[in-house]
Amino acid sequence: MGRVTPPSAPVARVPQQERTRAMRLRLLEATVECLVERGFAGTSTTLVSERAGVSRGAQLHHFPTKNDLVVAAVEHLTEIRGAELQAAVEALPRGRRRTRAVLGMLGDHFSSPVFAAALELWVAARTDEALFAAVGPLEQRVGRETHRLTVEALGADESRPGVRELVQATLDLVRGLGLASTITDDARRRRRILDQWADVLDRELDPRRAA
Repeated sequence: MGRVTPPSAPVARVPQQERTRAMRLRLLEATVECLVERGFAGTSTTLVSERAGVSRGAQLHHFPTKNDLVVAAVEHLTEIRGAELQAAVEALPRGRRRTRAVLGMLGDHFSSPVFAAALELWVAARTDEALFAAVGPLEQRVGRETHRLTVEALGADESRPGVRELVQATLDLVRGLGLASTITDDARRRRRILDQWADVLDRELDPRRAA
């Protein structure tokens, strides 16, 4: 008798829902990469689908227009930014240098590729009503969450007069430094500024000053 070939083991199939989720994630991540590297004007659905390794037909099925794709990427960016900040806050050291570490964390956040991609969306949304309608509420949500995390990280008591404004001034400062870093790498100057601002915060946020 000839040898009997045993039946092949069945190939595990990835559920369609999981394949679709993975494909959408590749498209969103490719969109963020294109925004960072090429800006909003240089980002196209064709370029994104090529980078993501997704067919044009599949991409158009899920995101028929560039704005649909970019708006979804905005939401994806929001989740990334929130998760990154939360993880960074949890990793902060305790002790005398904590304030400076908080400012370093915020400085890194606002000079990251994620911030650069978000900046491209802000600029584009200024003259695009549909994009602005999506970007505006999301940025407000991100702003509130970033403010909350900063208060938590600094241990700031916002019931004291002027403390809330100090926290907001801190966020305005690091956001401005992040904006400047998109034009030129000025890390040394940024460190000096943040060192001085940490001293200001340590002095002004000291609860003993409320006595």
